[in-house]
Amino acid sequence: MQVVILCGGLGTRLHEETEFRPKPMVPIGGRPILWHIMKTYAHYGHKNFILCLGYKGEVIKEFFRNYHWNTSDVTLQLGKSPGITYHSNHDEEDWTVTLLDTGQKTQTGGRLKQALAFITGEDFLLTYGDGVTDSNINDTVAFHHRHGALATITAVRPPGRFGDLIVEDGNVSGFNEKPERQSALINGGFFVINRKIGDYLSAEDCIFEQTVLPRLTAEGRLKAYAHDGFWQCMDTYREQMLLDEMCQNGTAAWKVWEGGVEGKRG
Repeated sequence: MQVVILCGGLGTRLHEETEFRPKPMVPIGGRPILWHIMKTYAHYGHKNFILCLGYKGEVIKEFFRNYHWNTSDVTLQLGKSPGITYHSNHDEEDWTVTLLDTGQKTQTGGRLKQALAFITGEDFLLTYGDGVTDSNINDTVAFHHRHGALATITAVRPPGRFGDLIVEDGNVSGFNEKPERQSALINGGFFVINRKIGDYLSAEDCIFEQTVLPRLTAEGRLKAYAHDGFWQCMDTYREQMLLDEMCQNGTAAWKVWEGGVEGKRG
């Protein structure tokens, strides 16, 4: 299945990095988070990508135009007959990447509408360029097909950011300083969507999350596949550092192409 990845946002809450590059190109473990997301999809056999570009999209174009150069050891032959020898092979050689300039100010629904012109099948995959997970993509696809939904969302429980108070009769009886995860499910991205979603998309200012998803919910056409394993977005510098540290210490559960980490849930 084709994979649409929304890569055009400004990433203002990560301005330390996004002043110079789009958020999907912010590195964790020495590679852009976008690369990690694409590696996850490719692990499950989905290697045809459509990237919806916007803010600083030229940085993403440049990365993929020179992908072999950026990811390989090379020898340069200088002089009158210059040449390049690449010493590294990589697992991405069978990827197809379509790079769409969908506009700097276009909203998520407008970007998706433009991507539909390149969709060839009935269903496709969709996610954002700033979140990683160890969720089995093909399990979500199977769930989507079983329920005949127009769209299926991967619902996750994010890591807890704030301490939990335990209150009884107005008195604080306990305090969990660092809860492992929140109890409520949220939109984790990693959608499976039928191409008929185009009937719900309008102009450039169409916000997929605020207009399309509520309408699908009201019509009973949106399903949720609950994933109880690892998920983490990268909205802030602190979250970037967290993901980078996980890469460095071998606890990056989303690296399913490397077997994940021992004891992970998913």
